[in-house]
Amino acid sequence: MNIGSFSFTRAPFFLLVGFLLVIGIVLTLHRHWMYEVPLVYGETQTIWSVEAKVEFNAHGGPVKVSMARPSAQDGFTVLKEAGASPGYGLNFMDGNEPRAEWTVRGAKGKQELFYRAEILVSQMQSGADLPPPAIDPVSWPEPYASAVNEVLAGAYATSADNYSLTRELLKRFQEDETAQHIELLRTHYADQLPELWVEMLHKARVPASVVYGLNLQDGRRRQNLMPLLRVWNGNDSQIFELPGEKSNASVLLAADTPLLLWEQRGAPVLDVTGGTDSSIRFSMLKREESTYANIAENLSSQHDFLNFSIHSLPVEEQAMFKTILLIPIGALIVCILRIIIGIRTSGTFMPVLIALAFIQTSLVTGLVGFLLVVATGLFIRGYLSRLNLLLVARITAVIITVIAIISIFSVLSYKLGLTEGLKITFFPMIILSWTIERMSILWEEEGGREVMVQGGGSLLTAVLAYWAMSDPWVRHLTFNFIGIQFIVLALVLLIGSYTGYRLLELKRFKAFGS
Repeated sequence: MNIGSFSFTRAPFFLLVGFLLVIGIVLTLHRHWMYEVPLVYGETQTIWSVEAKVEFNAHGGPVKVSMARPSAQDGFTVLKEAGASPGYGLNFMDGNEPRAEWTVRGAKGKQELFYRAEILVSQMQSGADLPPPAIDPVSWPEPYASAVNEVLAGAYATSADNYSLTRELLKRFQEDETAQHIELLRTHYADQLPELWVEMLHKARVPASVVYGLNLQDGRRRQNLMPLLRVWNGNDSQIFELPGEKSNASVLLAADTPLLLWEQRGAPVLDVTGGTDSSIRFSMLKREESTYANIAENLSSQHDFLNFSIHSLPVEEQAMFKTILLIPIGALIVCILRIIIGIRTSGTFMPVLIALAFIQTSLVTGLVGFLLVVATGLFIRGYLSRLNLLLVARITAVIITVIAIISIFSVLSYKLGLTEGLKITFFPMIILSWTIERMSILWEEEGGREVMVQGGGSLLTAVLAYWAMSDPWVRHLTFNFIGIQFIVLALVLLIGSYTGYRLLELKRFKAFGS
């Protein structure tokens, strides 16, 4: 029995498919052989591309911008640095305080400067600890001096060394916020708490300084530096997170936390002369390279035309494309499930967008959040259908309702201490609204059973697409080999030419087999 067939009468079509396959395979193998980008995920070393974007308004006269640069530290080695600053002179100042310095004789209006560093994750130690800073004399006016003395006395009595004193001090600001002296200091020094803690430690004769670190999260854009507290005990030092940065703020950073210290010496991160309203944001991207010996060469050879790589783009765009390049994989899964297997979904590629949201939220949290929002939205949409609204107004009302539902669930989750519930905001509002609208119409026209069939098919497809798109091998191949996109396109075209029965339709012929 013929259960399926492809049409072989369209020679130009299959020539096109063959051409796409050949192009994809050639580009992939060329990049692997010529540039030693590994095909096998895992046989690599990790490199972070970190890009700093400095923005400010120039007044029209000379401008000088000085920015702190990362230096070699335990777990990280700086491989390469570069800057993009048309019209500006750029110099990298080394020494005790590594900095990048841009200068120009005249500039006016909004200015954008870029700095990029390639940083290798390694087990190498930096080799030399930074010396402790000088302890400056400090004083406060009353009643703040009495409050400082009260807090320090309590922390000192329950500590044994500089590190435990720091933990006790930060713990009091985190856990005793309602205490009168803590509330007084928090209110008056609301914008200067890190500096206040350093001064309090200096009063206790403990060397300390405020440093700034960057949490390295793959694909993140427009991130800020995180203020940290560096405390010395003799010639050794440790880094402490500050209350309010994370839930367990007074505990030393975990050893596996990918934290890059951008400024380690207590100097200003950014200093702009001749401009105002300055800001600095960071984008970062993680990638894999085969061997350390070839890393520097590979980084400088990305401009070859045949080496058509996303790596040649700025880091912020790379982070965006790292997710975009996964969409064809999800679309391929949808084509297989709908055309070959015959699973029905609500919307053609809506499951792919849901899968992208699952990548941001995690699978279980995403499923629970999706079901809660859609179920609540269907209930409210049922009421809106009685108002006989026009389509555009009804969709707009559903969008507003979805935003309200997500806001309410987020606040309730936070109040109950369920921080995972806050991730529901990653769901695309428009897609959720259209899903609710389509399912509501389907319920009215076909009944609840069809809603369950298509809704269940959509979730199953989204889960399978999520597993495929979040697989480390898939993410590695799609990002590092642009030829994979040609191969996926060829497979989609082949699947699109399938004219046979879907697998789920074969049950209709079960009686003939007996």
